Amino acid sequence: MYALLITLVGLLVYAILVLLPGGAFSLLLHFLLSLPMQRRDRARFFLDLLETALDRGQPVEQAILSAAESRDRVMGVRFHILAAHLEGGARLGEALEKVPSFLPPQVNAMLRAGEKLGDLKKVLPACREVLRIAPDTVRTTMHYMVAILLLFAPIAIWLISMLSIFVIPKFKDVAAGAGVQIWPVSIFVFHIIPQIVTFEIVLFVLLAALAVFYIGGPGFVRWFQFRSVPLVDWFAWRVPWKQKKLLRAFSAMLAVLLDGGVPEAEAIRLAGEATANEICRRRARRVVAALEHGAKLDDAIRAFDDTGEFHWRLTNAVHARGGFLDALHGWHEALEAKAFQQEETATHAMTSGLVLVNGLIVALIATAMFGILIAILKGTLDAT
Repeated sequence: MYALLITLVGLLVYAILVLLPGGAFSLLLHFLLSLPMQRRDRARFFLDLLETALDRGQPVEQAILSAAESRDRVMGVRFHILAAHLEGGARLGEALEKVPSFLPPQVNAMLRAGEKLGDLKKVLPACREVLRIAPDTVRTTMHYMVAILLLFAPIAIWLISMLSIFVIPKFKDVAAGAGVQIWPVSIFVFHIIPQIVTFEIVLFVLLAALAVFYIGGPGFVRWFQFRSVPLVDWFAWRVPWKQKKLLRAFSAMLAVLLDGGVPEAEAIRLAGEATANEICRRRARRVVAALEHGAKLDDAIRAFDDTGEFHWRLTNAVHARGGFLDALHGWHEALEAKAFQQEETATHAMTSGLVLVNGLIVALIATAMFGILIAILKGTLDAT
């Protein structure tokens, strides 16, 4: 009876000290990692709401106000703030400008451009292109990286620090007292322990920043954006898969505007604004300048894409039937596929690299510890 009581008390303590904190941590981690997907789902639902209202011939502002009256919390607080601005007499574009964090920046800019065009429905396909969901493998790998960050890195820092402070000095003293020669590998690893701890701390900080940017989304990232020094936009343009997504967004929006009869210079400017990227805006201004100097659209577009592929695609689209959007649809699909492939490759390479590096660190420390143990045992046996 006494043994059973001790067992029950032990299980209760285990549940309180391990299971409950572990469950709370898992729920918090799931909530944080699901935030980007929740924002994307809300944006997709908002586009569905707009499309339904447009199909019915209903003003979109009225449809948004009707949806807000249901007090549904699924759309989040920012949706109701947007509805409040519309109720105050603002148009959709003005309300979106006042609540910039409700939708992704590119979708926000595209909808405002569609309102200027006078036909929101034409820009909805381009908006949905931006909101395409990444493959499950990419999302799973990103979540795995965050799990490594939150679990392994702090534990590794703590364990290595404890070893260097309490364990390794004791072993060194024992080896010195026994007159044992420590293995060169062990000496080397013990010497670089501070560098290993520093490396783990730097790795933790970098991955923490990556996790914060991923969870915070575009609204958080924009806090680090400066108009005169667009560091975030420059970085996005330099990342291969992000550049392809920006190129696809610009091309899709340009095709929609040209099909809608917008003058070429104005279409280029609005398409550049729709990317919500300062580097793309600057390149779009160079294209407009080339048009003003008498260049044709397919030649002027060279100023936007350094590879020249956009020029070739647009040249073919000019002579194609069915409009620019249909003519460029295949290229947009190819850009999306290449972007997903590059993103997946990069995330897998980064995750595999982290696992290999941390595995190498564990192997080095284990080899050093077993090396000094073997040296002490061998010295003791030789002495006897």
